[in-house]
Amino acid sequence: MNIPVIFDFLKDLSGNNNREWFNANRDRYEQAREEFEHLLSSIISRISLFDESICNVEAKDCTYRIYRDTRFSQDKTPYKTHFGGYINAHGKKSDHCGYYVHIQPGNCLLAGGSYCLPHKTLKAVRQSVYDNMDEFREIVEDPSFKQYFPTIGETFLKTAPKGFPKDYEYIQYLKCKDYTCCCYKADDFFIRTDLLEQTGYIFKQLKRFADFLNYTIDDFE
Repeated sequence: MNIPVIFDFLKDLSGNNNREWFNANRDRYEQAREEFEHLLSSIISRISLFDESICNVEAKDCTYRIYRDTRFSQDKTPYKTHFGGYINAHGKKSDHCGYYVHIQPGNCLLAGGSYCLPHKTLKAVRQSVYDNMDEFREIVEDPSFKQYFPTIGETFLKTAPKGFPKDYEYIQYLKCKDYTCCCYKADDFFIRTDLLEQTGYIFKQLKRFADFLNYTIDDFE
């Protein structure tokens, strides 16, 4: 794998985010995209050692278009300045929890969970967390998990969700608008010789969290 090719392209794209530059450097983009898919393929193989459900997932089905949807955004730059891949047994558009790899100079991360769940699904997940709080806490408060994923959720309700007691001791786990977790990494993490080993270990911790959520989410798939 030639990971520096990815970073070099994205750094230059960030400073030249226009169609003229991109078209003149399309060969560099294609090379960077191929290297990212190669990376995803290697990570899929590593995850498959402990999660057989993604054995047949192909890297090309995990990636996203580099073109931005600018219709409703004040930012009219045409291209994303990152590569992202969502490794998911049910497909990258599924609500099912999977494993996310994000390479962006200065903002790299490994993450997972479920984002923008439909209302009924989110309500069911919250109920599952509430009904099985001891099990949930054993996962998310385990030091082996928490060293990589210190926070559950990205956005939160200001008060307790409807139907749950406001004074509940663990209400922070029910205020989540999404059930996700992120492990931020320095850029040089992706050029380490033990990259795949370390990534596999991090995602193995994530799998326990995903399994808990998917037990409920899969009823709505």
